[in-house]
Amino acid sequence: MRDYSLSHLSDQTLLRDLEAALASDRTTTAVLLAHLAEVDARKLYLPAAYPSMFAFCVHELGVSEDAAYKRIRAARTARQCPAIFAAVADGRLHLSAVVMLTPHLTPQNAEELIGAAARRTKSELEQLLAQHFPQPELPGQVRAICDPPAPALLPGQLAPEPVGAPIGQLAPGQVEAVAPRAKVAPIARQRFALQLTIGQSTYDKLQYAQGLLSHQIPVGEIAAVLDRALDSLIHELEKRKFAAASRPRPDLGRSTVGKRQIPADVRRTVWKRDGGQCTFVSDTGHRCQARSRLEFDHVDPVARGGLATVENVRLRCRAHNQYEAERTFGAGFMREKREQAQRGAAADRSRTAAREQAKDVMTALRELGFGVEQARRATSFCETLAGVTLEERVRAALRFLCPKTRTHERNHTSLVAPGPIPGV
Repeated sequence: MRDYSLSHLSDQTLLRDLEAALASDRTTTAVLLAHLAEVDARKLYLPAAYPSMFAFCVHELGVSEDAAYKRIRAARTARQCPAIFAAVADGRLHLSAVVMLTPHLTPQNAEELIGAAARRTKSELEQLLAQHFPQPELPGQVRAICDPPAPALLPGQLAPEPVGAPIGQLAPGQVEAVAPRAKVAPIARQRFALQLTIGQSTYDKLQYAQGLLSHQIPVGEIAAVLDRALDSLIHELEKRKFAAASRPRPDLGRSTVGKRQIPADVRRTVWKRDGGQCTFVSDTGHRCQARSRLEFDHVDPVARGGLATVENVRLRCRAHNQYEAERTFGAGFMREKREQAQRGAAADRSRTAAREQAKDVMTALRELGFGVEQARRATSFCETLAGVTLEERVRAALRFLCPKTRTHERNHTSLVAPGPIPGV
């Protein structure tokens, strides 16, 4: 067992060993980042039954949440910019610096930015980034802050006397964020503190719900109202997700051969059987703990004739569903399928935007006095144009309907009234 008592060391030896330990720690950190980056790139957390690199670091490697986030972010950045490994190993950059540089690093500025950030403290680096990448100024705001609650006193304990101090002698404290991030923190056994900021609409809904429940729940019991609201929300989501019902009816006589649609009774049974949790299990027997982004997955794929039966359907998180598909059909095949789906989705969005613009063009032309058939023909012509703004579409439609408008526009004698085009 190692003895961590260093009282026997001389001052000079202690300082020398400290420097050596720090240098070793920096080198180890760089090596750790390289390992994390490679494990992340290979997605080795998936066969270990974890849905993400973050979950793998926290639950398998025993790293704290904050440390896992910082190291994963730094590892991914260093993989894209390998010079960071050396900068961390020799002490030019600390992990916080790497994380702060991440949003601003590009292949073009990496060398210059790493050199400028070398051996700077966090506050110095904040000033450097503010100079190179200025942010919009915050609006002036004055907000009333309530006095902090008095600390709880033990029996017989007297409250401390207030201690005054000149303003100039007070240590500067951290400025509280205007809208702190929502968080849930345990404060006692089976008790949690919820802190969040809500908008006017949510506040109005809360007050309305309190009024509706005022005969059952006291107005001040926000936690009870929230509990009721979550019960209703969960009930609706369960019905939508796996057709939960108080008196479920079996889907009798429905053929499931070659169909991706999973019957409601199968979804209900599978969800209950799998406990609303991903069923992927690693070779060591660890089961994935993911309970979000769950999907119904066919054990025997539909493409190979798999049926939508209770025995052939299971719950998988999205990460492990994709992982299983890559193991079955190959990573290249699935990557091509995903790219096709992305291109299809982009095309759908483009068609939707074009249809919306066509409606606007039609409206603008009708407001300018053109007939329905004229507006329709011009709108159809504009649909062939790509990468143009709505105003350019309308002007193209006008030139299509009135070819002589070009000459009139040059002479400023166009029949079309000047000014903004209606509807644009």
